[in-house]
Amino acid sequence: MFLAMNRFKVKQGSEADFETVWRERDSHLNTVSGFVAFNLLRGPAKEDHTLYASHTIWRSREDFENWTRSEAFRAAHRNAGGNKPLYVGHPEVELFDSVIALDNQQAA
Repeated sequence: MFLAMNRFKVKQGSEADFETVWRERDSHLNTVSGFVAFNLLRGPAKEDHTLYASHTIWRSREDFENWTRSEAFRAAHRNAGGNKPLYVGHPEVELFDSVIALDNQQAA
């Protein structure tokens, strides 16, 4: 398993607009081989921003890298630059390889 995460510092008062952008965008993820899951997470609020994290889970790093070179990736990110006014700073990308994995299927 491989996890790709982006952290966003969203300006106070822009949270609803940011969530709408994500809710309404066509990510094209369901068309990509190796895609497992996506989540948008809201974190703590600070004086000037609220922290959000988007993360996708992939079968492998190779599947994720193939996604980043795909037409689906370009289509999903085509309008991303227009959202800059919602952010404090730039999104931070973090990539993780699975070392240990547990799930509920193992408890049965």
